[in-house]
Amino acid sequence: MASIEETRTRVRMLEHEIENPHSSDFPGNYVGFDDSWNHEKFVENFHIDIVQLSETAMEFDMVGIDAALANAFRRILLAEVPTMAIEKVFVYNNTSIIQDEILAHRLGLIPIKADPRMFEYRQEGDEEGTAEDTIEFQLKVKCAKNPSAAKDATDPDELYKHSKVTTEYLKWIPIGNQSEMYGEGAIRPVHDDILIAKLRPGQEMDLKMHCVKGFGKDHAKFSPVATASYRLLPEIILTRPVEGEQADRLAQCFSPGVIEVKEINGVRQAVVAHPRRDTCSREVLRHEDLKDCVKLNRVRNHFIFSVESTGALPPETLVSEAIKILMTKSRSFKSELERLGTQPR
Repeated sequence: MASIEETRTRVRMLEHEIENPHSSDFPGNYVGFDDSWNHEKFVENFHIDIVQLSETAMEFDMVGIDAALANAFRRILLAEVPTMAIEKVFVYNNTSIIQDEILAHRLGLIPIKADPRMFEYRQEGDEEGTAEDTIEFQLKVKCAKNPSAAKDATDPDELYKHSKVTTEYLKWIPIGNQSEMYGEGAIRPVHDDILIAKLRPGQEMDLKMHCVKGFGKDHAKFSPVATASYRLLPEIILTRPVEGEQADRLAQCFSPGVIEVKEINGVRQAVVAHPRRDTCSREVLRHEDLKDCVKLNRVRNHFIFSVESTGALPPETLVSEAIKILMTKSRSFKSELERLGTQPR
């Protein structure tokens, strides 16, 4: 039974292969194990633990689910949580060396600090937009020589004025009552130092931009995350005591902090300290005298999620919105199943 339990709950990492990579805990697959769906059991075992949280990044553990559900959650974060992004660029003048279409593409990828929950989706074919579905920006800049620059100066930043066009030059133009609704300066690029183009004296840009609400599955510029990934929790089991010089070499086979060497009863001995830091390189399996002292596993239903926001929304808000979308999808799927069940055969 112990080996079956390990097969059901662990992914085994061997020297040349991975054992048990697929979920197999479905009803009737193992004699003596009731793997039928049980809502009460799921609620009891499922939990989310926040490990790290900052303004732009979040790491949390999602325990008690299958890989299919974890991956669905990841894909929702990437492609289905909406954001605001530049969709239309009206070019009145552009004498820089960057072509209009390339410039428009660069502008579209600039993350915009605006809460998409406060806006509606723009109707297809609507070119003007309204205060409810559009954010307008203006970019107007012209490069000129700096008359106060030193004669021997060679740095373009000293020789010219406005030679580097960054997102700092993007000016929000409120539509309707947007300034009263959101406040002055509330809507802006996430970062002011993103380089858009470089100009030289005489070159200028005069643009107007419309931001709209959209999904990452339509275009990557609407994706609210820079990265959204998960990995299984590593599990490292020492099968025998590892002491002295071997303990030091064992610690060097793993990422820093995974294995620590402590003095136990006067003997320097290796202990597993922080297995979640392991990158699962399997370096230890290259050493003949060490490969038999460890068992490398990954816990099948314990997912370590890493979410990094582009800055448009805090990471905890993105996770919350992704959960709401997943719940909506689940309810929709359930209602469709119930509808099919009531239809006559």
